[in-house]
Amino acid sequence: MRQGWARRGLWSLAVLGAALVPAYAGDSLWGHVTAVKEPTLVTLNYGSGAYEIRIVGIDAPKAGEALSAEALQFVSGLVLNKNARMRLHHRAANDEMVCRLFTDDPVIGIKEVGVEMVRAGLARRQPGYDEKYGELAAAEDEARQAGRGIWAPAGK
Repeated sequence: MRQGWARRGLWSLAVLGAALVPAYAGDSLWGHVTAVKEPTLVTLNYGSGAYEIRIVGIDAPKAGEALSAEALQFVSGLVLNKNARMRLHHRAANDEMVCRLFTDDPVIGIKEVGVEMVRAGLARRQPGYDEKYGELAAAEDEARQAGRGIWAPAGK
């Protein structure tokens, strides 16, 4: 009788542990973007809460700088009031979540917001930063060669 109780107890703990693992596994979170506070800072509501998400690897114009309004409008058009997915890169010292942010839109498809901003010439790749496939560097080269945004010739 004692073995049956121990076996059932152990089995119950294994099932409970397996049920909890998905809650802590992975580094992605899906949600709905409810605010775009800066070109690189959005609020992602994931249903039972919300996170402030800082887009990793890019520097965008700050408020009052040239192209800041365009950059804010560009990001808003991609993700504001739409579903999105974040992929955690790291937590900053101020506990801010620094992430890659992806669109989740049936019309435009899945796009990485940071890469699209750089491609549009509305952000620069941070020095020494790029993902393993070099998407940011390629997007920056494309924007520079096309003369988009911050790479536009003077007077345009």
